[in-house]
Formats: sequence, C-alpha cells, structure tokens
Amino acid sequence: MKGKCFLSLLTWSLIVLLVLLEAPTGNGSNGRLENGEIKLTVRVPVRDGFPQFVKVVWDPSQQKYTASGYCMDVFNAAVTYLPFNVSLHLLPAAVESSYGFRFDQALQKQIPPKNEVVVGDVTILANRSNYADFTVPYTASGVKMVVPAKHGRDQNMWTFVKPFSWDLWLSIIIISTFIGLAILIMERNVNALPNQEGSPNQTKLGPATILLFPISQAILPEREVVVKGCSRFVLMVWLVLAFVLMQSYTANLTSILTLDQLQPSFLNVNDLRREGYYVGYQGGSFVYDVLIDRFKFDPSRLRPYNNTGEYHDALKLGSKNGGVAAIFDEVPYLKLYLQEYGSNYIMSGPEYRNAGFGFVFPLNSNLTAYFSRAILNVIESGLMNEIEEKYFGEDSSEETSSSEPLSLSFRSFAGLFIISGISTLLALLVSERFIWRRLILMAKALTEIMSAIHLFKKEARTHPIQDSTHGTEA
Repeated sequence: MKGKCFLSLLTWSLIVLLVLLEAPTGNGSNGRLENGEIKLTVRVPVRDGFPQFVKVVWDPSQQKYTASGYCMDVFNAAVTYLPFNVSLHLLPAAVESSYGFRFDQALQKQIPPKNEVVVGDVTILANRSNYADFTVPYTASGVKMVVPAKHGRDQNMWTFVKPFSWDLWLSIIIISTFIGLAILIMERNVNALPNQEGSPNQTKLGPATILLFPISQAILPEREVVVKGCSRFVLMVWLVLAFVLMQSYTANLTSILTLDQLQPSFLNVNDLRREGYYVGYQGGSFVYDVLIDRFKFDPSRLRPYNNTGEYHDALKLGSKNGGVAAIFDEVPYLKLYLQEYGSNYIMSGPEYRNAGFGFVFPLNSNLTAYFSRAILNVIESGLMNEIEEKYFGEDSSEETSSSEPLSLSFRSFAGLFIISGISTLLALLVSERFIWRRLILMAKALTEIMSAIHLFKKEARTHPIQDSTHGTEA
C-alpha cells in the first residue's frame, strides 16, 4: 500500500514538473511569472526618420516613454492573442550618432540574456539569427531602388506597331493568307457572271492579289467581288474579326500616343555603377552591405540619408550636383517614399530579397514561438490589413510600376481566330464537296483496279497457260 502511494505521489510530481516546464515562466531568457503576468521589457530603437514605422516620445504626465507607429501597432495586436498576460516596460534603444546606429550592433550589445524583446523595423537576416531569435515576419521586404522618372511619350517611327505584339501581327498575317486562299479556291471557277445591267462581269480574283484581298475588304468592302454563298460567309466572318482587331488597335494606339508614360531614368544597377554615379541608402541599415557585397558599388560613391525628405532633396539635386542618382532601400520604406513623392519617381531595378520585419528575442527564448503564433493570428484575422491601411494607405501592398500601355497579344483574340479558322474550313469543305466526291470515286476505282490485278495474279498461279506446240507449260 505504501508502495502504491509513493508511486502515485511520484507520478503527480512528474506531471506538475512537466506543466511547469511547458509554461512560459522560464528562467533567465524566459522571464518570471508574477501574479499571472510576464514582465517583458520592450526595447524600441529611436531614430530620426520614418516615424510611420516606430516613434518614441517622452510623456511627462505619466513620466514614461510611449511608442507608436506601424511596428508598435502590430506588436500590441499580437499581445492580445497571447495565451497569457504580459506586463510591458518600454525602454528606448539609444542612438549613438546620426548614421552610426546599426541594428546588428544594437542586437549584440543591448539585448542581455533576459526577458526582453526588440520591437521596430528590424529586418530578419541570416547573420543576425546567430545571436538573436526572430519571430515569423509580419511584413514582406526586399531591397530595390527608386530613381527619377521621365514624363512623356516614348514615340518613334515604329510606334504604330506597338498596339499589337509580334505574335498577334503574325497571327493576322496567317489568318489573312488562309482566308484569301480559301476564297481563291471557292471562286476559281467564276469567269464571267452577269451584273445588274445584264452585261458580263469580268471581275475575277487572281493569285497575285488574293493575299491582300481580306485586308482590302476590311477597309473598302466590295460585295460584288465574291459570288458564291460560302465565299460571302467566309468574308462575313473575316469582317467581324477585322472589326474587332481594328477597334482594339485604334484604342491601344490612342493610349500610347496620348497617355503620359512614366519611365525610369536608369533601368539597371550596371548603368549606375559603370558611370560612377552617387547613390543613397538609409543610414545604419544593412543596405550598405548589400550595395558593396551584392551590387559591387564603390563605398566612396555611397551616401547615407535618414528620412524621406533627405531622399527627395538628394534625388532632386542629382548625382552631379551633390545629390544622388538613385536611392536604395527596403521596399516598405520606398513605398512610403513613393506615397509622398511618387509623381516624379519610380521603383525600378533588381530586387535583393530578404524575409522581412520581425520581432527580436534573445536566443532560445520560448516566447518567440508564442509571439510567432500571435502574429499569424493577427494576419489571418484581417487586423493586419487595417493597420497597413492606417499608415500606408489602401494600395500599400501594390508595387509601383510604369504606366505604359501593354501591347495586345494573340491570347486576347485566340477565341476569334479559332472561330474564324473553323468557319473558313467548314465553308471550304461545303463549297468543294464535289471534289471530295470525285476523290472518293477515284479511290473506289483505284481499289477495284487493285482487286482485279490481285485476282488475275491469283488465277494465273492456279491455272498456268499450256504451250500448244510442245505440249508443255509455258
């Protein structure tokens, strides 16, 4: 009996120990649980620019710091989805100089092994994960460039072919040739038919003009040129197709000739690097390393800036007047910049991809998993969309691109081409049915001849011819 009681007591002790280990009350890096709450220190980087992401101010009435911005709203929303209560203590992260603050240095120096989290526009990078844990990203990111845009219309002597793509032009040539040949075959026996006055009509389609016949009929229809009903049916189908193509061509050509098109002044990074232009980046950002290691820029050609106003001033001056030719930064910052000054600038160039923004915890903190699940709940609940619209507008998720009209492709009219081709083929089969009958009769005659030859050979082998002179078989 005593053995059973001891075994039960040991079992309950193990269960309680497992529950304590699973609870987010950890030691050291996981904090302490007091009165059902976890005391969590929130470090927020203090920066000069981009207050839309994070902004820290001192509240004299409450004698404490308060933080606001996109990152803080996402963090506060994630806290509401945690399965336990959290007591937050805000602590700003000091900035040593205008451009000397680096998140890599801050994460290494300012996150001791205790229950703390860094909340801000911190990008998840592989080298940073060596000394800190990140939650799942709560926004997409990547490095691109913003360059001044050229307003106007890119017109030249070949502008008239731009409304249609090359595959559509080729398809029009093929269908015109096919319809022209079909009408030539159907009208080949029409030599001279009486016209309305009773005199013979000598109009006849020749091989030299048949390829241009469908196009000429679309522009200047001449109903008396074709006589047979099947030919007129094919011509009617072609005119419907030609009408749709002509209206689409006119509409797209009008857009190309009249709409204001936004074109980047520099199309790729190689142009900037080869010509030795100055380019800008966000001071203290890992973008500096990307420009040197990935895009191979000369460090002497890089200039740091703090906010969208400095970006605008630098781009307005240009590289030759003390400014820059392009600004490299992460996509969320560039979208924010284009929202303010987008009428004269455009996002362009290749993209250096990364995971995005995330919250930072000490290594091996079990709070990372809880906050990651909370971020997923915020995203799936639709609350993330409301937060993004609050700070970046309704179109914050869409990338800025050129407004140049696109050429229409064959795919846009594939159905009409198929209908025209099938209709022309059926009309040709109906019109030339006597040819198929003649071919069938010729095939039957050929079959009978082959059968007769085969039968003759068989009879010759069965009854050989006798030689009457010698009395032997020939």
